[in-house]
Amino acid sequence: MNIDLTDTTSSQINSALVKARRATGTPAVGMVLTLVIVTDEGNHYDALRAAAEASKEHPSRILVVVRRPGRTPRDRHRARLDAEVRVGSESDTGETVLLRLHGELSHHAESVVLPLLLPDAPVVVWWPEDAPEVPSEDPLGALAARRITDAAATEDPVAALALRARTYAPGDTDLAWTRVTAWRSVLAAALDQRHARIDGVKVEGEEYNPSTELLAMWLGERLKVPVERTVSPGPGITAVQLHTVDGTVCLDRPDGVLAKLEVPGQPERHVALQRRSTAELIAEELRRLDPDEAYHQAVSFGTDRLGAPGSSVPVAEEPAKKPAAARKTSAARKTTARKTVTRKVTKPR
Repeated sequence: MNIDLTDTTSSQINSALVKARRATGTPAVGMVLTLVIVTDEGNHYDALRAAAEASKEHPSRILVVVRRPGRTPRDRHRARLDAEVRVGSESDTGETVLLRLHGELSHHAESVVLPLLLPDAPVVVWWPEDAPEVPSEDPLGALAARRITDAAATEDPVAALALRARTYAPGDTDLAWTRVTAWRSVLAAALDQRHARIDGVKVEGEEYNPSTELLAMWLGERLKVPVERTVSPGPGITAVQLHTVDGTVCLDRPDGVLAKLEVPGQPERHVALQRRSTAELIAEELRRLDPDEAYHQAVSFGTDRLGAPGSSVPVAEEPAKKPAAARKTSAARKTTARKTVTRKVTKPR
């Protein structure tokens, strides 16, 4: 059932929701959370379709906020709210409200959204594009337990990751991180089968691909070894190599669908590693709403600590030991200069 409301209010929208539920024979509210999508007119259709697909797993009240500030001074000063209420078979979630905020009202979206939130249910805010610099301080983001951004939708994904690291607050996450879940699972399982010391890591993927950067930073932060980041034609992440004392553990996915896993001493295996749709990514993010500490640690690692081919940056916490000859020379110098006090200044890692 669809109800179109022009120049309306949040109170009238709530009344329309109750009316639509009764008309469809579902007076009870069976939603488990409120998903707020903040987007524009050109991208709202794809975002709403992905959210509706994800709501089959997580029944949600979906509020789509479309800001239309206006082009002329007259339009910018005239505030108006138009809404489309969808309840029933045409809405996979059961309830969807498309909100178009015109004029001055577009700068106060939280005043429209707040009365429409489900009582005693968590709130998730998703920016498919044009996310605020500090999501947790955004008026809509402040209402949410989970804030979802997408660095891949920005002009400079690597700079976006650096910004996310600086402005992180518990509850923040990014779809670029969600895209590497399958890679992390397969690599962790491979290392569980083969216990060996890892000396270095090589991660291959498309240039300016934030998921490749995050996977490399996660491996560097977890393994404390040099990480080499190389560019490949794609699509997305194409290969990860873990160099161990027994050989190289390699996970190679050249076509974006099927990956080949090679572990020293074991037969070659093929792993389904297909690139997932936005609906699948959103559904994964809605499964748990607690702070994602693994994402925080990975994004805080920093892309500047990833090495280019042939010049990988060591990230091990313990300094490398000097050769025996060098240690003897150093000891002799210290003996002849005991009366001299020196101070060694090292740059922080």
